[in-house]
Amino acid sequence: MIEPSIITRFTSLLGPKGVVTDPEDITPWTSDWRGRYHGAAAAILAPASTQEVAATVALAADLGVALVPQGGNTSMVGGATPPADGSALILSLRRMNAIRSLSADDNLAVCEAGVILSVLHDAAEDVGRRFPLSLGAKGSATIGGLVSTNAGGTQVLRHGTMRALVEGVEAVLPDGSIFDGLDALKKDNRGYDVKQLLIGAEGTLGIVTAAALRLVPAIAARAVGWVGVETPAEALALLRLVEARLGDSVEGFEVIADETLGFVLGHIPGTRSPIETRTPWHVLIEVDHNDMREPGPSERLESALADAFERGIAIDAAIAANEAQADAFWRIRESLSESEKAQGPALQYDISVPVARMPAFMIDAAQAAQAHFPGTTASSFGHLGDGNVHFHVRAPKGTSDGPAWIAAHGRAINAFIHDAVVAAGGSISAEHGIGQMKRAELGRLASPARISALRAIKAAFDPKGIMNPGKLIPLPEEA
Repeated sequence: MIEPSIITRFTSLLGPKGVVTDPEDITPWTSDWRGRYHGAAAAILAPASTQEVAATVALAADLGVALVPQGGNTSMVGGATPPADGSALILSLRRMNAIRSLSADDNLAVCEAGVILSVLHDAAEDVGRRFPLSLGAKGSATIGGLVSTNAGGTQVLRHGTMRALVEGVEAVLPDGSIFDGLDALKKDNRGYDVKQLLIGAEGTLGIVTAAALRLVPAIAARAVGWVGVETPAEALALLRLVEARLGDSVEGFEVIADETLGFVLGHIPGTRSPIETRTPWHVLIEVDHNDMREPGPSERLESALADAFERGIAIDAAIAANEAQADAFWRIRESLSESEKAQGPALQYDISVPVARMPAFMIDAAQAAQAHFPGTTASSFGHLGDGNVHFHVRAPKGTSDGPAWIAAHGRAINAFIHDAVVAAGGSISAEHGIGQMKRAELGRLASPARISALRAIKAAFDPKGIMNPGKLIPLPEEA
């Protein structure tokens, strides 16, 4: 536990607004979004500027106090949850929520770490631009966390992950020094790219305080379609057909099992299936244009889908007639995680495999898991264009104690699914990171060279081990 005298030191540094000590105010931030990991912290430190973050980290380094950086606390892998023994303090970036600059001419926004993703979306829209990364937690996820986890989302097919959208980073390193890398230089060959090391480091190498982010032109017109198909293989054939017909205007391409769609319709009020036909699998497509070229995206998507029907790829389809309908289609996709959570105890996997292998994996892995672990059910959805599968194995019906079921069977199921992923040439973490949930599995499955490199980088940046302890880096006994 952290001694009260240490909290007093931080209070003297940050003032009463910069330190939260009321247990009722702290408790909501000591558990992860899924409620699987629970920690303890004597205080939340909430600096209001980069200089205050630097002073806070410098004091923590001097005192040997560990810090757990936190933004919107939307981690899916326990990456922002403090240790259960109360040996660390939470460092919240939520007070640092300014958009420092936003330029349509430069197609660039400089945002502090606490800026909420949806706020950036609105600000970019006001100047005729957009930030092309979106996910279900956009109303609470913050820029610092998105950078630190190299977040993905539904638009990776066209625009890439956060790593491709970050032009510069400002961060406080573990000794309290400030790394000023916000200059969005197209050419910079000064050795190791510290910016890229910090992206996806999950706060283990430093605290991201601001980021320069790439913007793109606003959408002039879009078409959103929902297509029913027989199998994921048909979904992939549809993707290739649409890409061939529409090129790089394909913004999103999501594949969803019918069972998973049923969870949304059953748990999320106001949702309905976009098509009348019950099909085993569903595809959500978005096609965007940045100008008003003719024919428009709806006509072009309609033509491509007509071709898909002629080839026997599509069973049924609907194209949103207006923006409200388009948003309703996307609401289904963005509610999938919430509806899965409401379904009951489950093990969730954010994994990736080569795109060509994804259709078979979605079916074969589900069937294999259900056969190997009787009573469980498995299904998936994902970003077919980039090979990202969100795979769920649910506890047998009637399971009342989810944590107990996970404790009893989680390790075996994890190993089974992750072994299948590795056998398919994939990754055990596509976009959610490693956190603490996947740390041991990373140690079990990653090559010795990868583990050695991770540890060497961590030791070089953070020799005192105060940055987000227990996350990402496998322990010696786990490798």
